[in-house]
Amino acid sequence: MIVKLMKPAGENFPGVDYNDKKIDKGKGELMLMKNFPSFIDQDSGKQQVRDYLKAVSKSKKVQKPQFHAVISTKFQEHNKEELAAISEDFMDKMGYGQQPYIVVFHHDTENNHIHIVSTRVDKQTGKKIDDSYEKLKAQKALAEVMEKLYGINEEEKFNQLLNYKIGSFQQLKTLLNRNGYQLTENANDGKSITISKNGIVQRRISADQIVFSNKESERRIRQIRAIFSKYRQLYSNKVFRVDDYRKQEAMLPIEKLKDHWKPEIEYESELQKKLRDSFGIDIVFHHKDDRMPFGYTLIDHKTATVYKGSEIMKMGELFEFTSATMDKRIFEQLKDYSIPNAETKTIMLKYLKERYPGNELNDFMLFENKKLKNRETFNAIRSDVKEYLKSQGGDQVSLLRSEKGKYYAIHARFHFVGELQSLVGEQQYQKFLNTVLIDEKQPENNTENELKQAVNKMIFEWMKSSGTEKDPSENELKKRRKKR
Repeated sequence: MIVKLMKPAGENFPGVDYNDKKIDKGKGELMLMKNFPSFIDQDSGKQQVRDYLKAVSKSKKVQKPQFHAVISTKFQEHNKEELAAISEDFMDKMGYGQQPYIVVFHHDTENNHIHIVSTRVDKQTGKKIDDSYEKLKAQKALAEVMEKLYGINEEEKFNQLLNYKIGSFQQLKTLLNRNGYQLTENANDGKSITISKNGIVQRRISADQIVFSNKESERRIRQIRAIFSKYRQLYSNKVFRVDDYRKQEAMLPIEKLKDHWKPEIEYESELQKKLRDSFGIDIVFHHKDDRMPFGYTLIDHKTATVYKGSEIMKMGELFEFTSATMDKRIFEQLKDYSIPNAETKTIMLKYLKERYPGNELNDFMLFENKKLKNRETFNAIRSDVKEYLKSQGGDQVSLLRSEKGKYYAIHARFHFVGELQSLVGEQQYQKFLNTVLIDEKQPENNTENELKQAVNKMIFEWMKSSGTEKDPSENELKKRRKKR
């Protein structure tokens, strides 16, 4: 989960207008209105909300009073009610708990997210709410909220990483990077290290505090080798490249030209994912620019140890490298789909080739995943699929038939693929099949109509090329009359 603070805006509070438009288009839902007077409620218009915010924000010292934050979760990991609850605690910790604010849930992207709009002028004192180190404060506030509501302690996780057994400074850097941290050496003294996350400094430590330990457990190494030997036979060991353009897409055109930017590159495989999910063995490939990997590091979370990969098994013996590539956005989507068997994988591959025609996708790029959606999400999917069958419209649901004749429904936003029959029930499924059979019994009529359309199009093109829009048969009739 991430939080992003938008730039402060003027006294017209454009964030209110932006969110109101989302609600009008059916892409947003007002979840909370806090600390407004009783005559302003969820039925009030945006102008009333803006007028009140403007009224309490009058300050000669604050030219841009709008506070606007976005809290986003990965895909649908948290629903709208959970996000609304998170927003209340978040605003308390940011010092805006007593301020008037609105919370609007957006569902127009793959990631559930909320927008929070308030005023930076304290409605009690008329003074500006302290915004020093605001981005750092927001990161810490969200971390504290997640710990309070879900027991997620980022500080504890960070300390655990620093206690891993490592053999070199590069292994520490790989370990921290893999967990979203950036590590830089202090250029001035060369003796201290700065560790940051999302651009916010988390800690500065002395290089002398880092303990390098090369002690390896031969027993654990033998276990890992045995796991490698078994599971490379069960899961695809074909490695492909994943290109991440998201950072560059957010840049201004001038920024993109400065560094002749290239995508951030990772290398992935199904075997990698299985080892990570089932055994806590994380494999990180090392490469230069866009060249093939030259080595790998193994992070064993079970024993909190980092190994040089070649000490366990040579990279060429464990993996097969391919020239296939995939966009990071597509890759992140696919990891969230439930793909329990080979037939489902075939259906997904067919769907993806239709949806992303410019990408050369292969079956080994789809990982087996038996992740189950919760009941609330499943009901929402079922409702959307039934509505799709009634209206035969919508861009979120697609229907595809497998080689065995089964129909599958794919929901793009909820990242779900499943048998249509189990989703809509036997009765509605039979109605759907009967409709399909009726359509399939009319191939001759369809062919005849297509032929007529082709002939008409040919005649029209002929008329255009001859410089006249008259029917050619009329010209032929005139010629015959002249001969008589």
